[in-house]
Amino acid sequence: MTAYIKKSLTAVRQGFTLIELLIVIAILGVLAVVVLVAINPVQQLARARDAGRIDTVAQLGRAVQAYYTTNSGVYPVDFTELTTSGEIAQVPGEVTNSLTSLCTTATGTVQNGWCYESDTDSFILWSNLESDQNLNMGTCTTADGAYTSYLSLAGRSCVVCGTTTPGPDVDETACLN
Repeated sequence: MTAYIKKSLTAVRQGFTLIELLIVIAILGVLAVVVLVAINPVQQLARARDAGRIDTVAQLGRAVQAYYTTNSGVYPVDFTELTTSGEIAQVPGEVTNSLTSLCTTATGTVQNGWCYESDTDSFILWSNLESDQNLNMGTCTTADGAYTSYLSLAGRSCVVCGTTTPGPDVDETACLN
């Protein structure tokens, strides 16, 4: 008799009930929402664009340094001189930015969203950053903003808080990383 009861119980349980399926779907939906909130795709895209900006500013900065070395200690006036001299093939295209103000410079040049300013003995090259990770780095706040820059006085690229006014006289003490 016990064998008969076991056999009939297993014969009845051949699939999932509608309630079980709905519960599993609801749990998967909740997990999907949690994952989307955790990875925040908008911020992931902003970080990716910022990484491109940081890399491009560093490359352009090295090209300006190479131009300076090749041309007897004279910095280029703008990026056109870098392409003419062969330091770069072309000025990199603008990386779209969700911020409205990419460059705020009165004396420098702006080309494709890349800002450049030089004087006789130093230069700065920069572009504003947009991800919350960079905007809140160090002492920066989202209201201040942050930018990636190549500082000739520091000899490297770094992230600088927006409270520091971009200019060729900015040195390594302004770097947050």
